[in-house]
Amino acid sequence: MKSSLAVPAKLSTILAVTAALLAACGGNGGNNAEGAASSPLGSSGSSASPASSAASKDEGQEKVTIEYWQYEYPAKVSLIDELIKQFEAQNPNITVKQTNFPYDQYNEKVATLVPAGKGPDVINLYYGWLPKYVSSGFLQPLPESAFPASEIERDYYPLVSAAKIDGSYWAIPTAVRTLALFYNKDLFAKAQIGQPPATWEELVDDALKLTQKDAKGQFVVEGLAWEPGAQLHHWYRDGLLPQAGGQDLSEDRRRVLWADSPAGLEAFQYLIDFAVKHKVGTTGVFTDDATAFKTGHAAINIDGSFRLGSLKTDAPDLNYGIAPLPSYKNKSVPSSFWANAIPANVSGAKLEAATKFLQFLTSQEVQEQWVEKVGELPAQKAVATQDKYLNDEKLGAFISQLDNSKAHFFIDETAERTLFVDATNEVLRNHVPVDKAFADLVSKTQKLYDDYWAKADGK
Repeated sequence: MKSSLAVPAKLSTILAVTAALLAACGGNGGNNAEGAASSPLGSSGSSASPASSAASKDEGQEKVTIEYWQYEYPAKVSLIDELIKQFEAQNPNITVKQTNFPYDQYNEKVATLVPAGKGPDVINLYYGWLPKYVSSGFLQPLPESAFPASEIERDYYPLVSAAKIDGSYWAIPTAVRTLALFYNKDLFAKAQIGQPPATWEELVDDALKLTQKDAKGQFVVEGLAWEPGAQLHHWYRDGLLPQAGGQDLSEDRRRVLWADSPAGLEAFQYLIDFAVKHKVGTTGVFTDDATAFKTGHAAINIDGSFRLGSLKTDAPDLNYGIAPLPSYKNKSVPSSFWANAIPANVSGAKLEAATKFLQFLTSQEVQEQWVEKVGELPAQKAVATQDKYLNDEKLGAFISQLDNSKAHFFIDETAERTLFVDATNEVLRNHVPVDKAFADLVSKTQKLYDDYWAKADGK
């Protein structure tokens, strides 16, 4: 799977082009999808039925067809197929069709089809995309009667508040993600390291001991897989930065506070040093960080709970463990989530059916199936803190960190990630001083926020 946060760079352009189309086409409740790609697992609903057949009368009861969109990730596609069967058995007058697109096409399809009334009735979105989708008018707030804000804030982990914009919740997750330290037990034993690192200093020491290179200085084993464009940029914002005593954003989400204390540069330097000073890993080794760890070519990887499903399938014999992220002055861990939302043009019987499907997707029964089949963590505290999860050798480390988790408020996830990766490349490849690369990164990131809020305030 690609980085959990990657978003096609074309999105900003597409959103601008489709803004006028949105105003002209909004309010069409009879939406359907066109040109959908087939699921790699033979998913039901690789294309949409005509809008005219979406709702009909049968024996005096209204029947309605709704469409669910998510990107092509095998474990999720397969599970949604199973869940649709369960939901339809409980709701015989509602048919759900699943449509999937390749990850790199996902946002482009949404931005093109949703404004034209041809998109889904329920859509799966990365939480970092929500500000753009909301500001572009693509979504409607969750129905308050079905999803009261007070109940969301009582039952869900606080990180879900990232889906609350302008006083309303626009999406709700089935599961959440945190990052943790994945470590190869066999490589640790070979290096005579008994326990996974628990502090910043121990992580550096262990990574140095675990690194293996050939006679030409090429990596045989990375001590720490190092890919800023994967999960490491999250590790910086909501892990390393607050652990060092710094802050991410101001309370009103308008100012980037990384440079407001020495902690910001300290955390950035710490992350850069793994590649530049300690030389325990670098970009592009063994394809990417996940592949390097999966194939035994990385001893440690900072990765998400979502990786459990693919490791179980792709590397069933890998002898690995999971530990909480090493800490420093404070404890903090990055978190994120994919959430389900309802497009703005869904109404009437379709809206009622979409709401029922959303309620089903957030039920305890479905959250538990999600843990088993995908590896992501239950979004509701009461579900996640069951003994069977807290005591699980793989899930326990993730769940134990949720109370210290943070979810960065993205203005433009693609642009923010790209700026971070560019800054690390400036140091790694162009030998720009770390403090200069950091200052440029903060300045450019702040401009993204300034531009976003200027547009939002001008509405």
